Amino acid sequence: MRVFAIAAVTFNPFTSPATPKLTQTQSSFPSPLKLTTPENQQLSWNHLSLTHCNSDQLAKNWLEYQGINNWEGLLDPLDDILRSEILRYGHFVEAAYRACDFDASSPSFGSCKFSKNSLLTRACTRETGYKPTKNLRATCGIQLPAWVDRGPTWVSTRSSWIGYVAMCQDKDEIARLGRRDVTIAFRGTATWLEWLENLRATLTDVGGRGGGAMVESGFLSLYTSGSATCTSLQQMVREEIGRVLEMYGDEPLSLTLTGHSLGAALAILAAYDINTSFNNAPPVTVISFGGPRVGNHSFRCELEQSGTKILRIVNSDDLITRVPGFVINNNNNNTTVNAAGLPSWVQRRVEDAQLVYADVGQELKLSSRECPHLSKGGMTTCHELSTYLELVNGFVSSNCPFRTTAKCQ
Repeated sequence: MRVFAIAAVTFNPFTSPATPKLTQTQSSFPSPLKLTTPENQQLSWNHLSLTHCNSDQLAKNWLEYQGINNWEGLLDPLDDILRSEILRYGHFVEAAYRACDFDASSPSFGSCKFSKNSLLTRACTRETGYKPTKNLRATCGIQLPAWVDRGPTWVSTRSSWIGYVAMCQDKDEIARLGRRDVTIAFRGTATWLEWLENLRATLTDVGGRGGGAMVESGFLSLYTSGSATCTSLQQMVREEIGRVLEMYGDEPLSLTLTGHSLGAALAILAAYDINTSFNNAPPVTVISFGGPRVGNHSFRCELEQSGTKILRIVNSDDLITRVPGFVINNNNNNTTVNAAGLPSWVQRRVEDAQLVYADVGQELKLSSRECPHLSKGGMTTCHELSTYLELVNGFVSSNCPFRTTAKCQ
């Protein structure tokens, strides 16, 4: 039952939530998810049995691997080229984590540790053939008391570096991919204000377009909010995509958005925004790792109608993929609440409270329990990006969930 999945705190975006006195120290500040560092080789691209396809199959069929046919016949069993592509985009998300300054005592907390030109060179463990073209920041839209702005950096930082846009510039890589690819990569939740936004679980109109499409209030706030010193993430994405289309719109082009956790939700919102804002948008694909639910049934329908392709990588043992709210019955087109065993009056309350969500896109379902190394991990381990990449690397099919030759470090 998914009753526990509802976030009970529903902040009004235009009022100040009750905020207790903050006494959190650096040692207790939430750390980013487990990543590869020189001190921690838990996950390394050298350790993944990743086959980097050098044949022309990807170039000839790149639209298939970008989901034009919803990855039909590629997920079970998992196609090796698709596996390689999923891991490659996971690599970009991992770089977003590595590049962000998570040191709560640092005056540059929440910013990118590297210059734009050196970001991928310093944050990646292998050559990508991509060049970063834009840094992206997300701004908290919650109205907080004035004293928050006088607090330490980790408290007062409203706008934080959340990811980047990178374009494939290497001629050999463009030839291998069959097109020029533009990737937008987002990290997951890192700051306490982002955590507050995550708790705003009620649905809100996605932007006045009508049709009943609604999304999670906190995710939308992080995507659309700006400040006097920082434009909104939405504006940054639109400006950069507009520039890319103007420069490269006459050649084969793809837009691939990827993210983990909160970053996966932002990737879906950005993909939706791109396809509804640009009439000449190239194929737009989302590769989502451990993402929460984002919107309602109408939002899902609009995503599908816009041509946005979404591949959700889901660990069945990861609770984050089952929040927020309740999910609709995905087996038909109605909005029946999937809340078996609940009284009808509870179901009505859920609907009235705008907490009825819908899963989107195609799902690649994995399980930590199938990997001997990961099966002993707890709730946090199930959600880590490194866990997802290990599971993708080892997954064969529903009949063979984890191959024994896969390397679990």
